[in-house]
Amino acid sequence: MLSLKKSNAFEAPKGPVLVVVMDGVGIGTHNPGNAVERANTPTLDRLSSTCPCLKLKAHGTAVGLPSDDDMGNSEVGHNALGAGQVFAQGAKLVSQSIESGKMFAGEAWKEEIAAGKNGTLHFIGLFSDGNVHSHIDHLKAMVLRAKEEGVSRVRFHILLDGRDVGETSALDYILPFEEFLRGIRSADFDAKIASGGGRMQITMDRYEADWSMVERGWRTHVLGEGRTFSSAAEAVETYRRETGAIDQDLPAFVIAENGRPVGPIGDGDGVIFYNFRGDRALEISRAFEGGADFDKFERVRVPKVVYAGMLQYDGDLKIPRRYLVSPPEITHTMGEYLAGSGVPVLAISETQKYGHVTYFWNGNRSGKFSDELETYVEIPSDVVPFEQRPWMKCAEITDKLIEALESGKYRFLRVNYPNGDMVGHTGSLDATEIAVEALDLQLARLLAVVDRLGGVAIITADHGNSDEMYELDKKTGEPKKNKDGSYKAKTSHTLNRVPCWICDRSGRTDYAVNEDDGSYGLSAVAATVVNLLGYEKPEPWDKGLIRPVR
Repeated sequence: MLSLKKSNAFEAPKGPVLVVVMDGVGIGTHNPGNAVERANTPTLDRLSSTCPCLKLKAHGTAVGLPSDDDMGNSEVGHNALGAGQVFAQGAKLVSQSIESGKMFAGEAWKEEIAAGKNGTLHFIGLFSDGNVHSHIDHLKAMVLRAKEEGVSRVRFHILLDGRDVGETSALDYILPFEEFLRGIRSADFDAKIASGGGRMQITMDRYEADWSMVERGWRTHVLGEGRTFSSAAEAVETYRRETGAIDQDLPAFVIAENGRPVGPIGDGDGVIFYNFRGDRALEISRAFEGGADFDKFERVRVPKVVYAGMLQYDGDLKIPRRYLVSPPEITHTMGEYLAGSGVPVLAISETQKYGHVTYFWNGNRSGKFSDELETYVEIPSDVVPFEQRPWMKCAEITDKLIEALESGKYRFLRVNYPNGDMVGHTGSLDATEIAVEALDLQLARLLAVVDRLGGVAIITADHGNSDEMYELDKKTGEPKKNKDGSYKAKTSHTLNRVPCWICDRSGRTDYAVNEDDGSYGLSAVAATVVNLLGYEKPEPWDKGLIRPVR
């Protein structure tokens, strides 16, 4: 196992080193939709006036995404935080694999094509160009290739976004896609949308927070059960009129012709789940690949299909067994180095972000590097709409974290507070303000303990979200408005940088915080942590945020 080299320049700390990830709390502009700015945050205000703060890049190429027009997300953000390096991530990997033809030369693709030729080839995934979980261009490329290779029948099961893209943008994707299909249909190529629904209603649950979402997706995509419509556009328009819900919350729908669903998944079919991000792809993959002992819900009918994911979403658990593109091999992570160096570690969050401080932090690796040295704590999340309880479990997380700090057992601790992200995704400005205020209150409790123990806290975020709750006009910087004059809600992440405060009241004099030259990204946090612990930065890692003073 990898180990760290003791530093001659940085001292070992008296107290613990703590990294706090305020999920979705970026540095936004001054605008009416900046929930972070609007909230009452005496703790964050105090940090700004008393502790050094750098603005870290948390999107685009700084976290391994194809371009700086790509918003960051929790997966790649925690990969960078935990690895200390930047690896090419899902979207970029898939795009490269398609462009080079490597995907289509792979065995998994060939098996899907063979199944499609004998039955139907099904595609399930998030239907947008948000580039966080999926990209519609990847889907189109696969459809064209499937037609070229002789597949005659294709069906699409679309998960409406409204989270990584505009909250009511579903028709902006459905209508052009229907036009795309009309252009490639022929006497020997039948391609249709078969089912769908909002991403927060069906299929895309994560961390086993709500398996009923996956069950609803199964019944919709596989069994063809549910309210029927003549087209996806009709379903969206009808549900919007009836419920007023935004895209991510629209109920499930099934497309039918002559009273029959056009595309339930059956025996012998090929099924591709084309999301490249893993957290919301694992459970539906388990449902397709689970044997007789699968007990999360009653599947009713379990077709024998050739199932593949865009990537392998969990390399340790081998989920799914078949995948089109190999995931990034993230090596030399902080977790492995700390375990190899005998450093006791605690990782904690509630269910919604538990995998981020464990699986993603460890380079998409399930399990621990050391059962003896590492403790992982999961606080069960409430299964309610987040805007109804915007404080989420931040108090309970803090209770456990303070207990761990005061135990004296751990030298390094990491925590994720999901509030700014999960509540920010609802589009409710009022609820998000409360979420940020709840977080601020817990930070005050936490930092008081860290100070008393002579420790150091790094308070940062993995990407922005709550800092921009209204869609902004790129030219004017002002919020966009709906037809009724109200501001247009934004439910996606932002391109904003994130704060990184280094809060140290221990009296240490062995280091100084570097000047913010604009070059630092999230990957700089790892080197900073090991330096604060009294170790040298490993060679593969990016430079840290502090320098020795002797």
